[in-house]
Amino acid sequence: MAHFSFQRGDQVEVCSKLEGFLGSYYEATVVANMGTNYVIQYNNLVEEFNDSVPLKETVKAAEVRPLPPEIREANAVFHVGDRIDAYDLDGWWVGTISSEENGSGHQSVFFETTGQELDYPVSKLRVHQDWRNGKWVSSKKTKRSAVR
Repeated sequence: MAHFSFQRGDQVEVCSKLEGFLGSYYEATVVANMGTNYVIQYNNLVEEFNDSVPLKETVKAAEVRPLPPEIREANAVFHVGDRIDAYDLDGWWVGTISSEENGSGHQSVFFETTGQELDYPVSKLRVHQDWRNGKWVSSKKTKRSAVR
């Protein structure tokens, strides 16, 4: 497995392994590289008892990945079965499109981890990508899924 090292100041996403947050990613900044762990500061999460202080945590290196490249969709419409990330509660949540866009600008997303189906504006959706062996792998099945 390719090892990818982040340094202080790098922008990353942290995959939450906490119950109730499984399948969610949060943007953060690396504060310190400790070898097998990183100290990170979340960009949008704050301390529980002081919401003016950004939340800092020590997380395992396996839970940290670079920010995914943006995949531009020609018409920004996803199709039933597409794996996507929906932006909600200050993070990106992995789900599956469960209904075609009907002209409302919203699509239904099913989340396997919670069993919930929720509607989101297309602007809050992105193509799901996995970070594998130091490379981004898109869930999009089209031939023209240029990752840049």
